[in-house]
Amino acid sequence: MSPDDDAGFAAPPPFRPEEALQRLRRELRELGLNERQGLFERRGLPLARARIDGDAISAALVRRPSRASPEWLSRSLRSTAALRDFVAELRKALQQWGDRDD
Repeated sequence: MSPDDDAGFAAPPPFRPEEALQRLRRELRELGLNERQGLFERRGLPLARARIDGDAISAALVRRPSRASPEWLSRSLRSTAALRDFVAELRKALQQWGDRDD
């Protein structure tokens, strides 16, 4: 067996930020968010943002929904797994916030 053999596992496909951003937009719309100028909102409150930054997606979630000046928690998404984790984290935050922050 050669050291280059990955025990039968194929290498993951390369991360394509343009395609990943389209997927992210679709998934956020499925969560009930509306996109406006790179911000994803629910009932006028910005909750997430995303844009392409080189070979990654620069994404952020708000710490807590706020109309005034939301505090953003930023991260760089460089893989499909990171994108999935970002959506899962937002889904969990939406459940926690519920209607009490609207």
